[in-house]
Amino acid sequence: MFESVLVANRGEIAGRILRTARAMGLKAIAVYSEADADLPFVAEADEAVLIGPADPARGYLNAAAILEAAHRTNARAVHPGDGVLAESASFARRVAERGMVWVGPPPLAVARMGDKINSRNLMKEAGVPVAPGAWEPVPDAGTAAEEAARVGYPVMLKPAAGDGGIGLAVAADERSVRAAYETARAAADRVFGHGEVLLERYVPGALHIEVQILGLADGTVLALGERDCSVQRHFQKIVEETPSPGLTPALRARMLAAAVRAGETVGYRGAGSIEFLVDPAAQEFYFLEMSTRLPSGHIVTEMVTGIDLVEQQFRIAAGEPVSFTAAEPRGHAIAFRVHAEDPHRFLPGSGEIKVWEEPVGDGIRIDAGYAEGNTVTPHYHPLIAKLSVHGADRAHAVALARAAVDAFRIEGPPTNLPFLRELLDGSEFAGGTYDTGTVARMRAGGPA
Repeated sequence: MFESVLVANRGEIAGRILRTARAMGLKAIAVYSEADADLPFVAEADEAVLIGPADPARGYLNAAAILEAAHRTNARAVHPGDGVLAESASFARRVAERGMVWVGPPPLAVARMGDKINSRNLMKEAGVPVAPGAWEPVPDAGTAAEEAARVGYPVMLKPAAGDGGIGLAVAADERSVRAAYETARAAADRVFGHGEVLLERYVPGALHIEVQILGLADGTVLALGERDCSVQRHFQKIVEETPSPGLTPALRARMLAAAVRAGETVGYRGAGSIEFLVDPAAQEFYFLEMSTRLPSGHIVTEMVTGIDLVEQQFRIAAGEPVSFTAAEPRGHAIAFRVHAEDPHRFLPGSGEIKVWEEPVGDGIRIDAGYAEGNTVTPHYHPLIAKLSVHGADRAHAVALARAAVDAFRIEGPPTNLPFLRELLDGSEFAGGTYDTGTVARMRAGGPA
C-alpha cells in the first residue's frame, strides 16, 4: 500500500475520500483553489496545496498544477474523485508516467468508454443491450433529421464525449431534432472541446438505473447492486435509491449480469458504474454509458452493503485483495443531493452561509462540502451536500428522509431543500412509481 495520496477534487467528495485515507493511515493531501481556501475539506487534509484561482480551467482542471502539487508533497498516489479529471485518460497516463499510482481504472478503459459512440458500439459487440440509434457521429442537423426518421421518434442527442446529462436534448419531430442537434453540438464544443454528437432512441417514462461494479486486482468484476437515479432535473440526478422500487427481481438479475459483462469487456479495475435506461412497460433495458470513476451515488451502495468503496479503490490500486466478502444488501437507502439553487426553476445560487445545522440520528449520513460561515461561489457545481438515509425497508427510509430534510437548516444562499420535501410528499416518489419525467410533471402542475 502506498503511504500517501493526493485527492484531485474539491468539496464534499474530496472530504469523503480524505477521511477514508486518514482512517487507513495514509497521508491525505488536498489541492484547493483560491475560492475554496476556507472549505472544510482543506482543513481535513494532512497537507493542502493552493493550485490556482477560482477559474476551473486554471485550478481543478489544470493537470500540470495538480501534478506539480503531487511532486512537491511527494504524493505516492492520486485519487481524482468523482468528476473534474476523473475520466481523463491523458491525466491518468501522466500520473502513471510520473511514478505515482492512479486510483482508478486503466487509462485504456477510460479512453474506450469515454466516447459514448465508441462505448455504445463496443457494448453491442459484447452482447449488452443498446437502444436503436446512429452508429457514427452525427455530422450536421440534416443528418440528425434523417437518422431520427430511421430510428423513430422520440430521440435524444448528446455530446459523445460528455457525461452528467450536459448538452442532452430530446426531440419529438423533425423541427425539434434540428434544434436539439444544435444544443448538443454547442455543449460538446463548449464544455468538452469535442464536437461529436450521438443520436439514439429516447424512452419516455424510462427509469435511469446504474449498476455499481468493482473490478478487482485479479480481473474479477463484481456487481454490487443497482441505484435508481430517475429523479432528475436538467437530465442531472438529484436522488439515488437502492434497491430500485421499479425493478422486478428477474430484470435486476439480467441488468447486473450485463453490467459485469460490460466491465469484463474493457478489463475494468476499481469502482465504476454501468448506466442503463429501462423501459418498465416492456421490461427491457438499454446501455446508456459507463462512468469510469467513483460514482457520485456510491453512498447508498455503501449503506446497504457495509463496504467502504473508497477503501476498496485504494486496495485495488495497490494490487491488494479487497477487504470484504460480498453478501446480500441489507435494508433500503436513499441519497439526496442538496444544491444551492432556486427550488422552483433550479437556477444556481450563491452567497454566504449564515446558518448550517445538520440533521443527526441513526440511519442519517451527511457528506458536506460546506459549513456555516463559508461562501458558495458561482464558479462550481451548486452541490453543497449529500443527505443519505438508511432504513430497514423503503417506508422506514422515506420516513427518515422526511425528518432529515425538515431538520436540515441552511440559511443564506437558496437551496433545493423545499423541493426535496415536495418530492417526498408527492404520490409518485412516496409510492415508488417515479421515473425520469417525475420532476417535469411536478413543475407542470401534474401528478407527482
